[in-house]
Amino acid sequence: MQNKIVDLESFFNETYRHVEQKLDDKIPDEKMRNALNGGKRLRSLLAQLSFKACTTGLEHSSKYHKSLESSVSIELAHGASLVHDDIIDKDIVRRGKPAFHVNEGVGKALLMGHKMLAHGFDIALSHSKEVAKLYVDSWSEVVNGEIDEIDFNKNGSKNAHASTKEQIFEAYNRIIDLKTAGLFASACKVGAMEADMTGDILKVFSDYGREIGLAYQLADDLVDLANGEMIDSVIIPLLNRLENKPKMGMLKKRELKKIFSKNEEKIKQYYIDEIKKHVTCAEELSKSNLVPESNYKQLLAEAPTYIINRMISEIQITI
Repeated sequence: MQNKIVDLESFFNETYRHVEQKLDDKIPDEKMRNALNGGKRLRSLLAQLSFKACTTGLEHSSKYHKSLESSVSIELAHGASLVHDDIIDKDIVRRGKPAFHVNEGVGKALLMGHKMLAHGFDIALSHSKEVAKLYVDSWSEVVNGEIDEIDFNKNGSKNAHASTKEQIFEAYNRIIDLKTAGLFASACKVGAMEADMTGDILKVFSDYGREIGLAYQLADDLVDLANGEMIDSVIIPLLNRLENKPKMGMLKKRELKKIFSKNEEKIKQYYIDEIKKHVTCAEELSKSNLVPESNYKQLLAEAPTYIINRMISEIQITI
């Protein structure tokens, strides 16, 4: 008999505790666990929601615990990307604390990221070749997104592949799709795979996760912009949409801030419209006839709006 689910927040809170317990069980390295501390575990929560939307009555089964192991590999891959990200971006704070490379040095941080990836792959491989292949493909997407972002931030509108306003915005969308949305897609897909789903339903869950990931990164960028952070791979595409300035990428930060201030309300509205578009797509995917009817299917439909509103409530916006 299927357990009654009270609400999405209760589900997320309970699943968060399960994921944390599994992280402690499967990661013996204290410094590796420290590198993961403070995360929202959002990708893991969506993976487990996807798993349970495909299987009812298995909350305490061995299959569920195996699915939680997949979430450990997800967290390791995501955590490694953040450790490396902080080095690339020269960020010294992560989740309110000194970044890993600040405490341990760049060399150890790089190696710890590699170690996390290897451990995550080992877990994935112990499940199946298909799960391992998904893990490798997901990391490849993240790395390609990172490379594109580095290239964009270095060259801006001078990039030969992003010389027009439309191309610049396409480059931005490609970066967030590869760097962020791909891992969300894989998280939801692996949840369904751990529930022994095959065929078209896997694409439904992959697309569902990707749409949430796109909305999430747009919401994250909106919060940063509202708080005055001028990130090149965010602001240049937007300002090129609003200003006829072909050399926008060559402007200094103070000039970008002036242009942003002039267009701030337009930019915020653009972000809100784009976020809503992806949230709506995710909601529609959750209603697919391929997804079994259950309480969890309803939570799938509620999750996109819930996740995004939790993020943008920081700047007093809801969708």
